[in-house]
Amino acid sequence: MGISADKLRLLRRQAGTALPESKAGMPIDATPAAQAQAQPPAPRQVIDAQRLRVLRHQSAAGMPPPSPAAPTPPAAPPSANEPVFAWIDREVRHTPLPDATAPPAVAVAAEPRPRGTDMDALRRLIGLRERAVPAALPVRRASARDRHLPGEEIAPGLHLVQAFLPQAIPTQPLSLAFARRDDAVAPADLLFFDTETTGLAGGTGTRAFMIGAADWHHDAVQGPGLRIRQLLMATMAAEAAMLDTFRSWLAPGAVLSSYNGRCYDAPLLKTRYRLSRRGDPLSALDHVDLLFPTRRRYRGTWENCRLATVERQLLRIVREDDLPGSQAPAAWLHYLRGGDAINLRRVLAHNHQDVVTLAQLMLRLVEAEAADRQAVMS
Repeated sequence: MGISADKLRLLRRQAGTALPESKAGMPIDATPAAQAQAQPPAPRQVIDAQRLRVLRHQSAAGMPPPSPAAPTPPAAPPSANEPVFAWIDREVRHTPLPDATAPPAVAVAAEPRPRGTDMDALRRLIGLRERAVPAALPVRRASARDRHLPGEEIAPGLHLVQAFLPQAIPTQPLSLAFARRDDAVAPADLLFFDTETTGLAGGTGTRAFMIGAADWHHDAVQGPGLRIRQLLMATMAAEAAMLDTFRSWLAPGAVLSSYNGRCYDAPLLKTRYRLSRRGDPLSALDHVDLLFPTRRRYRGTWENCRLATVERQLLRIVREDDLPGSQAPAAWLHYLRGGDAINLRRVLAHNHQDVVTLAQLMLRLVEAEAADRQAVMS
């Protein structure tokens, strides 16, 4: 491995000896290999980061590259008074320091492209969209199969369904002895009612979406009979109108009659009246619940005392295509979500039969209690 002349001079200076130099600045006893290594190296062009950025901008903008910089002149040979380790700064640190007096290089930015609207490109895009979706084709929308609800819409989202069954109205007050009461009630004062709700658990989250009521009424055209009126909510916002309409059916001396309504239907309606900030019209009225006297009389005789069982065993009524009450919430929610009204009309028919059955059950319980008393007296 050869040693450069500068290193050799430094080593000899440290040792206190110096060889005579030739006119060309080379030591006399230097070998040809050392003389070849002592030739000054070719200057290497150094490009700093700032100048590199300028060159990149110029190439992106299409400008001609600048002329190459002038070669760096070779470093002067070290003097005799040069520090021992000055060759480190000269040979190891190759990157030259920037000149403080030279003005800083200014980066030349590329010319920005114009951002105007390309009308031809927009026309092509519109043409592609028009070919993809022809304007002449009608837009098909999903529609329900059958959303017809019977009756009359008396308020936004509230339907009133009415029916009339001609029959003889009892002329005498009906004894409430079957309910272990000593009083009697006028037939015209009785209001049989039943509700269809969103659940059977009760509570503030459960609401009645249908109220059915039946009473004995003298119609001007059809004569005496049983009048059936049903209120059906087709939207959630119709609850207030339904509660107000049902309140108008309650006379001050009305007597409510239901099947388990004292424990379920009436408390549910009272809760809905309070939540809607309306006065409770049910608490001030008398209430005859037909479930408890029916259980006392027929418990152990039938398999259960459900209303459908009472109809079949006592009244000889068999329902056809009846929708169970447990499926009523699903039928109403299906309609609210845009479904058909087929099952919701079946809920109306189920509720209609419930209130008609209550009127007949009341008469049958009165007759049975009177027959029992007559048998005891005889």
